[in-house]
Amino acid sequence: MLYQICHGAVSFADEEILHDINFEIRNTEKIAVVGRNGCGKTTLLKLIHGDVELDKRDSDEDIFIAKAGNPQIGYLKQIAFEDPSVTLEQEVRKVFAPMERRKKELEAAAQALETDYSEEAVTRYTAMEEKFKEDGGYYFEKEYDVIIRKFGFSEEERKKPLSEFSGGQQTKIAFIKLLLSKPDILLLDEPTNHLDITTIEWLETYLKNYPKAVVVVSHDRMFLDNVVDVVYEIEYGTATRYPGNYSNFMERKKENYNKMMKDYNAQQKEIARLQRIVDRFKNKPTKVSMAHSKEKAIEHMVKLEAPDRFDTRTFHANFQPDKETGNDVLLVTNLAIGYDHPLSTVSFDLKKGEKLGILGGNGLGKSTLLKTLVGQLAPLSGEYNFGTNVQIGYFDQQMAMYSSRKTVLDDFWDEFPNLTETEARNALGAFMFTGEDVFKNIDMLSGGEKVRLALCKILKRRPNVLVLDEPTNHMDIVGKETLESMLKDFSGTLIFVSHDRYFVRKVANRLLVFEDGTTHLYQFGYEEYQEKLDREAAESGDDYRKNPAALGGAISQNGGIQQSKGTQETGGKKAYYNPGKERSKIEKKVKKAEEELAVKEEKLDALKQELLRPEYQSSYSKLTEIQGEIDALEEEIMADMENWEELSQQLEELEG
Repeated sequence: MLYQICHGAVSFADEEILHDINFEIRNTEKIAVVGRNGCGKTTLLKLIHGDVELDKRDSDEDIFIAKAGNPQIGYLKQIAFEDPSVTLEQEVRKVFAPMERRKKELEAAAQALETDYSEEAVTRYTAMEEKFKEDGGYYFEKEYDVIIRKFGFSEEERKKPLSEFSGGQQTKIAFIKLLLSKPDILLLDEPTNHLDITTIEWLETYLKNYPKAVVVVSHDRMFLDNVVDVVYEIEYGTATRYPGNYSNFMERKKENYNKMMKDYNAQQKEIARLQRIVDRFKNKPTKVSMAHSKEKAIEHMVKLEAPDRFDTRTFHANFQPDKETGNDVLLVTNLAIGYDHPLSTVSFDLKKGEKLGILGGNGLGKSTLLKTLVGQLAPLSGEYNFGTNVQIGYFDQQMAMYSSRKTVLDDFWDEFPNLTETEARNALGAFMFTGEDVFKNIDMLSGGEKVRLALCKILKRRPNVLVLDEPTNHMDIVGKETLESMLKDFSGTLIFVSHDRYFVRKVANRLLVFEDGTTHLYQFGYEEYQEKLDREAAESGDDYRKNPAALGGAISQNGGIQQSKGTQETGGKKAYYNPGKERSKIEKKVKKAEEELAVKEEKLDALKQELLRPEYQSSYSKLTEIQGEIDALEEEIMADMENWEELSQQLEELEG
């Protein structure tokens, strides 16, 4: 066990964020922490790193954090470079200061061997050299070069001062430093944000092969499927451990919930059955003891609690376009896009109802294409033409992340002044702005809330062509699944950019990929693109992409036979079900069971009277014989009672 939290709890002010958290990191596990936005995932990472402390409790429970030795824990926190004037290269190479020092010490020890051949000196050098090799001393320069390139920094940019890089680029630089420092426990909070697909795929392989432990918070389902082997879900303030990747976790969670609900319902049904017997017979002298035993059976049961429902609160909008477009929605011909020079030249056509996903590296022109299509940028050459009746709804991150002191309700009303307050609040309520939430200032909203508000405004206009630039940023997994379902059901046409491969695979039926100044159109969507990647990987001998889990698991199809109501399949023939006839049969069985019970109960009463006869009181063998008959008969009556109860219940269900 490398690290353990036992019965941990964390509160801020009077609000408890986490409670009864049991969390373990074992050896080199790759662990995902998943859950809804605001559930406490980042708080858990901060607890592991030591930025927050466990609550102190007056309790008999053991509450502690345990570590094996003193593991180094690395966490990508707020960026704060000491000197922004140093270059990227100088800043990143600070990580190697201990390794550089050890390298010099090793060289000095090797030089000393030229004059000192003692066994002690040789042993010391051998131990130093083995440890240096084990810690990557012979390849850290190579790894530094690979990671810099994989994160998209050129040779020229390595010489640039940190102050000249954007906030997103500075985050990447801090991330590079963290990876190269090789902590024993690597904590990553949304590591795929701001990374393009090529870098994400490289990072997946790097983390999967990372020789130490990794704990990652991410909403990127395909990334989690390809990297992790353990999932902790935080729900209702506590954590549950599931072995396997994300897809396996979802299956296990459903299985566990269904089993717990089945066990709970079975116990509730048994309690109700026993209670009916108690209520029916507790006042009958001949059955008081039996009713009492049933009552005791209920009392002695270990009661199961109903499992918590999945936390599936989310937005919803069952909208369709206000008008229909013609069949030809968009024709793009040799369209050169860019600002002062072309980033790419694009050609494609789009028919009504098609959903085009756009993938590619950062800076290749994906967002530029969307801005050009909605008229925010002029094309450098070529042309594009929309068909008849096209009404565009456009979303991008910058639009959603604006600043305002207005309330949510007033901000929404400004765009839809003809709505009544009830209509406006209903529209906002569908996107989870309920109650007092509508009186929050825009500046108080989280990133995810601002995205929901922007989508609410766009969809309220009921456009027939949606143009969306990274709509899933800031969304948790339930939100992404909701948007997936909404867009799949949308009868209009869709063009969207996303780095979330799982989302793209679910929604897009065609795919446009930007690669090094060119674009390639995949007519059959993400699967066709994935097949091409797998082919290239196999040809190059690098098959790390070939992971069935990356495609979200196998697609199952319903091959069952739908039966007509009122019939059942029996040996290839249809047996027609007659409710009246079935009820009559059960009524006869109930009557027969009651008659047999009456006979046995009369016999039981007779045996009990016989047990009291004076002439038997001195005969131990006779009393034992009679008592044996009574015990056997009571067991038969109990079995018959259960059979009668089952038949009675069947009859009640039929009559109901």
